[in-house]
Amino acid sequence: MRFIQFLSKIALSPSSSAAGWAPLPIRLIVGFGFLAHGYAKLSRGPESFGIVLETLGVPEPHLLAWLTTLVELAGGIAVLAGAFIPLVSVPMAIVLLTALFTVHSQYGFFSVKFAEVTQAGVRFGPVGYEIVLLYLGGLITLAVGGPGRLSLQTVLPRSKASERPR
Repeated sequence: MRFIQFLSKIALSPSSSAAGWAPLPIRLIVGFGFLAHGYAKLSRGPESFGIVLETLGVPEPHLLAWLTTLVELAGGIAVLAGAFIPLVSVPMAIVLLTALFTVHSQYGFFSVKFAEVTQAGVRFGPVGYEIVLLYLGGLITLAVGGPGRLSLQTVLPRSKASERPR
């Protein structure tokens, strides 16, 4: 019973010491996800991703392949570090929305689609847009709510403009 009271106190008290740590899991998941996708593109060569974009009819596919790779790498590092999140969230959201409308929307909502069972094992279908929405929600939460206590932003000097009361 005390444990439930403790959890209620933390959940209902946004000024509690635990509230400053709440963004950390979101930062770790979103940051690592972007970093992993960027690294995968970099290790295969952004030119390979450019061919995919060209097949999808995306304009300037090879330029956008490099830009996407850089956004995912730099954005992932910034989110993991907890710095410049409102700034990096804009290009990261553009990457996500492009993926949503060019690839994922045609496959429906669910990220995991059961396709069939074969002798080789279970096969799954293409990924829907569920995961894209989760990433967007995480970015919006961090951009609006801040990166939390354990972040580079807490040790960076603040500008005079950010110190003024709003």
